[in-house]
Formats: sequence, structure tokens, C-alpha cells
Amino acid sequence: QVQLVESGGGSVQAGGSLRLSCAVSRYSSSMDSMGWFRQAPGKEREGVAAIYTQGGSTYYADSVKGRFTISQDKAKNTLYLQMDALNTDDTAMYYCAAAPWMTERLLLLYSQYHIWGQGTQVTVSS
Repeated sequence: QVQLVESGGGSVQAGGSLRLSCAVSRYSSSMDSMGWFRQAPGKEREGVAAIYTQGGSTYYADSVKGRFTISQDKAKNTLYLQMDALNTDDTAMYYCAAAPWMTERLLLLYSQYHIWGQGTQVTVSS
């Protein structure tokens, strides 16, 4: 059973940075696509960034492009999300998720993912 465990969330002032980590129990073919998602209170879960774990190509939501960076370290079985220039709109619970390979246009759709971590809270204050 594959498990994902997020860490690195916390409270930060606007303009600051955080790096989230997602520890992966083991990689498998059911994890060719991995992503970071977030959900703010009263809002739908949204895709933030995604990566093809085999090729390393990355994709971002327009709202975070140029500020967030998704990366992986397979030697450490870890997925990362570097978040810079944070603003109050980035406040949310952040989740990592995994799924088999999917076409690019589906990568940021949370409904396509079936393995989820428990989430880590990010709070940005002004």
C-alpha cells in the first residue's frame, strides 16, 4: 500500500517562502503522475503543480506559475513544492497526490488522483 505523508506547512508572512515535502513509501507505476493540490475553507480543491515522475516534466496552475516549483528526489522518495512570494490567497491545506500516467490536460484535476496524503496547512498573513 503506497502512502504519502506531507510536511513543511506552517505560518508565514506575505512575501515569504515555504517548502513542502511529500514522503513516498515507494514508487510504482501507479504513480507516474504526481501533484500538489490545495483546498481553502469553502472552496473546491484545486491543482497547483504536477510532475511526470518518469520524465520530470512539470506543470503549474496560472495562479502559482513563476512562484512555485515542484520537484522530486527519487533517491529520497520525496516530492517537493517550493513556494516563494507567498500571498494571502495561498492560504490553504496542501495535499500531495499520485496517479497513473495521464494526459497533460488532466494533470491538475484532483478527480484524476486516487492516492492522497493527509495534508499540511499553509497560512499566509498580511
